[in-house]
Amino acid sequence: MHIDLLAIAAHRDDVELTCAGTLLKAREQGYATGILDLTAGETGTRGSAELRAREAEHAAEILGVAERLNAGLPDAQLHNIEETRRVVIEVIRRLTPKTIILPFPVGRHPDHRAAAELGRDAAFLAGLARYPADGEPHRPDKVLYALSYREDPVKPTFVVDISDQFEQKMAAIKCYASQFEGATAAGEIFPTGQDLYARIETQNAHYGSLIRTRYGEPFHTEETVSIEDVVAMGVVSM
Repeated sequence: MHIDLLAIAAHRDDVELTCAGTLLKAREQGYATGILDLTAGETGTRGSAELRAREAEHAAEILGVAERLNAGLPDAQLHNIEETRRVVIEVIRRLTPKTIILPFPVGRHPDHRAAAELGRDAAFLAGLARYPADGEPHRPDKVLYALSYREDPVKPTFVVDISDQFEQKMAAIKCYASQFEGATAAGEIFPTGQDLYARIETQNAHYGSLIRTRYGEPFHTEETVSIEDVVAMGVVSM
């Protein structure tokens, strides 16, 4: 199995909240997409690991991902150590993604911060020919950080227009009724007085407005993005 775009996140539902629209759009563009959930969410306050597994399976069907895997690492105790890196390295070597999406390195949930560091280190080490892990060496070309729901002034490097994919994204999110039904906060989403689904729409609409579209998902890259055609750039300045 080869995956072009692999989203790696700490918990089942993290990917749906942060970059589901981008995965849907990539699939429509002909790319093979995949998800690696690092934990089963067994310490979550709501629902259970078994229920979340069923919800994740349903969401994966809506997103049309070619592969959804769970690393089985300990929830709420996720660490970037040799043992956990090897697990992620072996998945990267097996799926050979060209691009990976990770959580932003700053966040209130410790697992989200750990997942960002773990994913980036594993992506680099997976390319070392002599690294002692199963599979042929492979290093993704690009690491993208999902910026959704940031409460700090980080400006996105770019925003993906997900206007056409938003309804499917919401359908995937609503698969997680055990986590989100009646909720006003989740993960990096702080309560604002809105129900969670309305908050998601508001936030996606905000980022869409930055690129003059209805809905958008924001991303950050450490590297400067190259633009080939400044005349054909989609966003107008005035």
